[in-house]
Amino acid sequence: MSWDWFTSDEYWISRLVFQKMLAALYLVAFLSAVNQFRPLLGERGLLPVPEFLARVNFRRAPSLFHLHYSDRFFAAVAVTGVVVSAALVAGVADLLPVWGCLLLWAVPWVLYLSIVNVGQTWYAFGWESLLLETGFLAIFLGPAHTGVPTLVLWLLLWLLFRLEFGAGLIKMRGDRCWRELTCLYYHHETQPLPGPLSWYFHHLPRWMHRVEAAANHVAQLVVPFVLFAPQPAASVAAGVVIVTQGWLVLSGNFSWLNALTITLAVPALDGELLGVSPPEELATPPVWYGALVIAVTAGVAVLSYWPVKNLLGKGQLMNYSFNQFHLVNTYGAFGSVTRDRYEVIIEGTDEETIGPETVWREYEFKGKPGDPYRRPRQVAPYHLRLDWLLWFLSLSSRYGGRWLPALVRKLLDGDPQIRRLLRHDPFDGKPPTHLRARLFHYRFTTPAERAETGAWWVREPVGTVVRTCRLNADGTPVPV
Repeated sequence: MSWDWFTSDEYWISRLVFQKMLAALYLVAFLSAVNQFRPLLGERGLLPVPEFLARVNFRRAPSLFHLHYSDRFFAAVAVTGVVVSAALVAGVADLLPVWGCLLLWAVPWVLYLSIVNVGQTWYAFGWESLLLETGFLAIFLGPAHTGVPTLVLWLLLWLLFRLEFGAGLIKMRGDRCWRELTCLYYHHETQPLPGPLSWYFHHLPRWMHRVEAAANHVAQLVVPFVLFAPQPAASVAAGVVIVTQGWLVLSGNFSWLNALTITLAVPALDGELLGVSPPEELATPPVWYGALVIAVTAGVAVLSYWPVKNLLGKGQLMNYSFNQFHLVNTYGAFGSVTRDRYEVIIEGTDEETIGPETVWREYEFKGKPGDPYRRPRQVAPYHLRLDWLLWFLSLSSRYGGRWLPALVRKLLDGDPQIRRLLRHDPFDGKPPTHLRARLFHYRFTTPAERAETGAWWVREPVGTVVRTCRLNADGTPVPV
């Protein structure tokens, strides 16, 4: 049986680079889980997994944690994910037979699916589903000593197409500033977690912001179709995706979304055009492997009905999974852009009596803006989950849900796990007597203001998110 139809060996180096990059992003995702799960999801966390498991069955949210949950078991799952991801980066899968390679790549997908499906609002981000869908397809790419399965390459391009085209459509259908090319007058300042260069991007001339917006439309609405064109056009299209996503990496912090999009563009690059040829002897894929790849391709084709219907429909959903395995999802970003930036600033005091002279001290978080004199940090591709939810909270109190009262209670209690999510605890682990959260309006300083004061932000209080409160005798926060 000839396998010429099944393999595209000119993409041998592209497959290898894609696998290394994806494994590295898996590693970051599992490290994020290791470092943050206890205060967010642990048995004493803000949204404890055991309470979630009591409400939701396995069918609705497949996860290993339905078999057993403890903080120690969650840590073991996340650490195993770190170890396996590191092994994949090191190329261990390429030393195995085809079946062993597929099984090893399946391990991080199963583990991360188990985490996402119990992660609740902390894991309700589009890039979680994107990592899972990409990771599922990567299972079937095979080791370096076999030919590159053409069908899997096409499935990865189909995923990249839906990601980019969906994001472009949601912009054109959403906020009119995208159609007027003015959204980037505001975006660099109001995005969830600005980066160290965001101040400079914000102060680019307005004509450059309009060029940015127009280039974004071309990159997301035109270029995705070219990914399916013959070479070298497909490689050029992939290069455009890589460059535009690199621009986003420089201008802000979007967890691993941009890095994963760049990773997805790599399989479209023709290795021969890059000057890299595959090894002379690549093993013939087993028949069962070919049959499995065909079955997966057919499954993706069937599941594609729902995202295609969503793309063509008027009420386009953004970042939505149509099944509990997060396969063949719909994607999108910034269908609307906020014009003003607001931040929730949490403050405490150790004074027994509250009055006009009370000294309030501010909690600083690792990524979100706080101290106006602190330069925004580069945190992506790492994901600071509480920082992101606090940005959503600044848009509407409904995003606080059940976790905000729990956060207030734990800060008043001096909870040591919550301290791990902070950049600075003004009370060094001691419980404050009172706590409050205020809403501030933030804007970037002008170049003149920055030269004069050294500040990156100008802020002023505009409202209250949590009224001044203290812990009652039973351990519940009560307003004073």
